Amino acid sequence: MATPKFIAPSTSFYSELKRRTNAYFEEKGSHPTGNYKLYIKAAVLLSSLVFLYVHLVFFTPPVWLALVECILIGGVTAAIGFNVMHDGGHGSFSRKKWVNELAGLSLNVLGANIHMWTTKHNIIHHTYTNIDGVDDDLDAKPFLRLCENQEHLKIHKYQHYYFWGAYAMLYIYWIFFTDYMKYFTQKVGDIPIKKMNAKDHLSFWGFKVMHFVLFVVVPIYTVGFLPWLVGFLVYGMFTGLVLSIVFQLAHTVEHAHFPMPTQLTNRIEDEWALHQLKTTANFATKNKVVSWLTGGLNFQIEHHLFPKISHVHYPAISKIIKEACAEFGVTYNEYPKTRNAITSHISHLRQLALQPVLVQR
Repeated sequence: MATPKFIAPSTSFYSELKRRTNAYFEEKGSHPTGNYKLYIKAAVLLSSLVFLYVHLVFFTPPVWLALVECILIGGVTAAIGFNVMHDGGHGSFSRKKWVNELAGLSLNVLGANIHMWTTKHNIIHHTYTNIDGVDDDLDAKPFLRLCENQEHLKIHKYQHYYFWGAYAMLYIYWIFFTDYMKYFTQKVGDIPIKKMNAKDHLSFWGFKVMHFVLFVVVPIYTVGFLPWLVGFLVYGMFTGLVLSIVFQLAHTVEHAHFPMPTQLTNRIEDEWALHQLKTTANFATKNKVVSWLTGGLNFQIEHHLFPKISHVHYPAISKIIKEACAEFGVTYNEYPKTRNAITSHISHLRQLALQPVLVQR
């Protein structure tokens, strides 16, 4: 479908949000990008990945410890994606462009590709959040039905039971299939990817080969095929599960909206900022461990309104956004704990499982 348009802002809501947020940084004398806390965290996560990889692949720990380390590598991989790559990809990791690009390239090292991700995430998802047919994050067919506008298949009757397995396969499916599909079609869904130059092509294939060597060839050589297969599946499936759950709790929950453009004008009946608030939810924002591990992606509202601001500032600006929402009568979706958000996500899947009627666009 053609990308829809948003109505022109009829209020000063978003302008006021930006004014107050800018005033906060001026008052604090700080910059919206990352700070020393983020750089220390990045160093800890990247060092942990190297240590776990070297110990697991070259020192052959006992089976029970090897499985634990595979799970830990999966968690660290997801955490690097949340904290390092995500901020780098949005240009909020550092004031320096080359540092942001380097942080973004951590995704390539982990098997995916930053060029594909930038179109899928920065451009499409952040602009057309939860709009079926445009937002690629909603496309989990035929396995899952994530909004009422999607076709209801017989298999979806049980999706609120088996979704864990589908989410666990996300990372493996991503690095070994969807990246290549986007590369050869040069599209994310129906939307063209930014034209790749020679450097982009070289980066795509060079890092894909490097990842295959590091995570397939070398481990098979050092520990054998079957131990590698088991370990890689444990690692890849745990990574996929963590990535999926964190992102799904932000948008596919009971209180999130899934608006569709009008048929005649192809227009969303909201201005962009209000659309982001209606389609997004926060969770466990007072839990510092969750916030540290997820790179502030539990503050998804703040991230969608200000993607160029590093996640280290989200706890502070969330107070500004909450206050403005209350003044302007705008709903601020938030779940107090992670388990509340997971329960809401499961309830959302269950409702869609029992709702066979396709909503007409």
